[in-house]
Amino acid sequence: MKLIRFGESGKEKPGICIGDKYYDVSGFIQDYNESFFANGGIAHLQWMLGRYENQLPLIPAGSRLGAPVGRPSKIICIGLNYIDHARETNAKPPTEPIIFMKATTAVCGPFDDVVIPRGSEKTDWEVELAVVIGKTASYVTEANAMEHVAGYCLHNDVSERAFQLERGGTWDKGKGCDTFAPLGPYLGTPDEIADVHQLRLWLSVNGKKMQDGSTSNLIFNIPFLISYTSQFMTLLPGDIISTGTPAGVGLGFDPPVYLKPGDVIELGIDGLGTSMQKCKAYGQD
Repeated sequence: MKLIRFGESGKEKPGICIGDKYYDVSGFIQDYNESFFANGGIAHLQWMLGRYENQLPLIPAGSRLGAPVGRPSKIICIGLNYIDHARETNAKPPTEPIIFMKATTAVCGPFDDVVIPRGSEKTDWEVELAVVIGKTASYVTEANAMEHVAGYCLHNDVSERAFQLERGGTWDKGKGCDTFAPLGPYLGTPDEIADVHQLRLWLSVNGKKMQDGSTSNLIFNIPFLISYTSQFMTLLPGDIISTGTPAGVGLGFDPPVYLKPGDVIELGIDGLGTSMQKCKAYGQD
């Protein structure tokens, strides 16, 4: 299944994508949030579709899409998880996953504007595969890790490099600004993805291809990341693990290339759709 959320920001309703059409399921489901995933929501949704699919109202064309998951308790990101990206940033490939957090207030829809923060001169892009947790995970084994996956979605891990690397402390300062986590267009349940470790992911800026990689090149694969992360914190239903980005970020160019107002970012992952964000300056209408 492909789960979407639609409507005004902060007032999104749940929907589902069937073929090339979007349908409203808010008459049966409250939201795609922690409670939904924790209480067998996907199984209930499948049952509901079996009985009522032909009665679902169409979502009007042109409706805004929100992030496909209601605000998660946390967004956990994995740094330098592609060897080519580590090399382009002159970093040593990690021997254990690098974990940092992204503020949940950064979450926005897949076609919302990216706001370049006040004082920013080094806002950058990162296409990533995001894993959505389906049930509570604490000290899970690698062998059992995939039982805890609700699905996957496309994520642009927007980053302000000066805030991240030049302002002291950890990376979080440059990762959690408002609009820095466009998610979607939809959450694809595991049955939608034949092999999560064989997905092409790409990103372009103003029509120029910047990133073109594959999840086959992950340093640490999905089961390992879930198991590893769960050793340090409890993963709750609806939580997101963003699994890293391949080479081609703006920081990696010589000289570096960064986003400016008016730039258009397009990105996609096999089986998980595409998204597009236009950049605007802080305070710009």
